[in-house]
Amino acid sequence: MTSPRDVGGQRAVAARIPGAAGLGLVPPASAPLVPGLLLTDPGQVARLIEARIPPRTAERRVAATVWWYSASAVLVTPALAGLVTGVPLSGRLADTSLVFRPDGLPVAASSSAPGNDVPAELRETLSAVVAAVASAGGMRERPLWAIATDSIANQLLGLGRALGDVPAVTAHAAPLAAAIGAPLPAPRYDDVAGARFTRRASCCLIEELPSGSRCTSCPRRSPAERHALLVQAARWF
Repeated sequence: MTSPRDVGGQRAVAARIPGAAGLGLVPPASAPLVPGLLLTDPGQVARLIEARIPPRTAERRVAATVWWYSASAVLVTPALAGLVTGVPLSGRLADTSLVFRPDGLPVAASSSAPGNDVPAELRETLSAVVAAVASAGGMRERPLWAIATDSIANQLLGLGRALGDVPAVTAHAAPLAAAIGAPLPAPRYDDVAGARFTRRASCCLIEELPSGSRCTSCPRRSPAERHALLVQAARWF
């Protein structure tokens, strides 16, 4: 399945953001765009998850969580980019198209319509996709909502760095999450050694994959250990 490409709104947003392609805002011209509504089908989601992480390598819950950690970030980026650039883009699945790698991981998203009520649109989208991922992964929805919070926080942080104003862009996180409403947790940040990082509400479970390791900012780390690692990471910003 393919869907229409954006006719201007997202291109205008991407033009305002240095490195927009790296943030997943510029779908490759030759890549097919897949309708976002695909992600409401648990069977289709299960196939995408299994393409990325074959069933023999991890239990369903772990595979679904790891896949959603990446997929949710791509999914919310157009609406967030529109929000912070003042060119609202729809967060509705019906207006969203995705580009997938052969292994089932989305790498870019495109919104084909202006946003009218971005928090409501994102709530509708996240509710539908979280339900499908939870079904595909045989797991509860609440951990997936926590990952969605971290994706919103992380993508706003990335947009802030790209635009050169991290405080202003990340200031959107709390009011946006409050407007989306429960069960989405409040996003949080930590400022460490002059750099801002997301204070994670979720564990991506990557460390439970055979080749995985614990993330620097993993909430399973002790606060002291996490702080020490973030001090080292801050040198890159």
